[in-house]
Amino acid sequence: MGKPTGFMDYQREVSAETAPKERIKNFNEFHQHLSEEEQRRQGARCMNCGVPFCQSGMMLNGMASGCPLHNLIPEWNDMVYTGNWKQAYHRLLKTNVFPEFTSRVCPALCEAACTCGLHGDPVSTKENEYAIIERAYEEGYAAAKPPLARTGKSVAIIGSGPAGLAAAESLNKRGHAVTVYERDDRIGGLLMYGIPNMKLEKSVIDRKMRIMEEEGVTFITNADVGKDIKPAELLKQYDRVLLACGAKNPRDIKAPGRDAKGIYFAVDFLGRNTKSLLDSGLKDSGYTSAKGKNVVIIGGGDTGNDCVGTCIRHGCKSVVQIEMMPKAPDERAENNSWPEWPRVCKTDYGQEEAIAVFGHDPRIYESTVKEFTKDKSGHLKSVTIVKLAWKKDEKTGRMNPVPVEGSEQVLPCELLLIAAGFLGSEKYVTDSFGVEVNARTNVNTTKPDGYQTSAERVFVAGDMRRGQSLVVWAIREGLEAARAIDMSLMGYSNIMVQ
Repeated sequence: MGKPTGFMDYQREVSAETAPKERIKNFNEFHQHLSEEEQRRQGARCMNCGVPFCQSGMMLNGMASGCPLHNLIPEWNDMVYTGNWKQAYHRLLKTNVFPEFTSRVCPALCEAACTCGLHGDPVSTKENEYAIIERAYEEGYAAAKPPLARTGKSVAIIGSGPAGLAAAESLNKRGHAVTVYERDDRIGGLLMYGIPNMKLEKSVIDRKMRIMEEEGVTFITNADVGKDIKPAELLKQYDRVLLACGAKNPRDIKAPGRDAKGIYFAVDFLGRNTKSLLDSGLKDSGYTSAKGKNVVIIGGGDTGNDCVGTCIRHGCKSVVQIEMMPKAPDERAENNSWPEWPRVCKTDYGQEEAIAVFGHDPRIYESTVKEFTKDKSGHLKSVTIVKLAWKKDEKTGRMNPVPVEGSEQVLPCELLLIAAGFLGSEKYVTDSFGVEVNARTNVNTTKPDGYQTSAERVFVAGDMRRGQSLVVWAIREGLEAARAIDMSLMGYSNIMVQ
């Protein structure tokens, strides 16, 4: 602990944000990060607790508390304070293979469990992580480091999202020959086409992929395994196969008029927008524009918020975000004590932008769609929503949403985006490999905490195994799956997972 009184001497500081009305003019990242001097003061705020909840990654009441990767946070916070940036980078990489991603898109479970946050403001750990990895690139010690020896074993990884990439990074460093197959035209999976540019600029992904290629990882794009490439071919060519295809079955909304033109799944809308942005700067016709349209977004989570921010950048006429759940409290409730994840209302960047542009929060809580209304040509022209009341089912004890009679409201709408989450893995992939799935269509494993599927030499990781989750959990899944694959190939493993 470099400065015992640091948490009392310095106030929490994080990067400044470009004003909403200015940042919506483009799709660039919009944070102005701290100076080195200020960053070191933030490192000094870490208390080096006897029990560092920030790195615990344990489950409390069904929610994660602390970092799932068990990052050695107090250690590298202290190194930030003392200016020992290179050692901080190496300690960070002990547990996290992609800090350039998590320092941008992780919700900072570590900060929610920080002891400083019990009676004040938590340490700005995510900001420190960003400073460490970006300095490593600037000073050159994040450069490629190919393995010194090869094992002669080969692994095919299907899917290049965070789970697949984490496994590829770990297995390649171990010395196995790794080939990553991606059905899209660019590497990155969810990171590339599921997260908008303003949260994660794609040059950050490309930068890391070039390093992985220099280290020996092979990437193959436009390769749809299960359709264009048969699993039997891969199992003949490689010693092991890892499925990391994500949970890409979007949850639909069933209501009269669902066949109206102008209704899209959010993941498709966001993906096409990013592809067009990268291909032509949104000058081609490959994306769906919200310009001049009344937009309704079904879903109050991160993806829904990303749609809000994207539509505002297009120049939409209005935007409304429908949320089934009640509004969360502004402060922790008594039954949601630290270090549990705080179930409080969060106003994210897209909602901030909607408030700045339209003068009000776009969210409508405890509501759902009752009907879609089409015009004569079959295009969507309005949406009827209805309020929900939550009532307890006497048999099951569960709280269920019940429509409130007479609470209907008609919203003008020419573009509707469904961001209601995902149901599980895609059937054509699981069927082609012959792996067992559960009722939620997540892939089963031979052991509850394992990664081996019911199919011989086929493993699974990430959202495809655990269901829709966070990038940081996908990275952990990829690392643990890599260790399981290494064990099956070599009989032992020196891949360390904290």
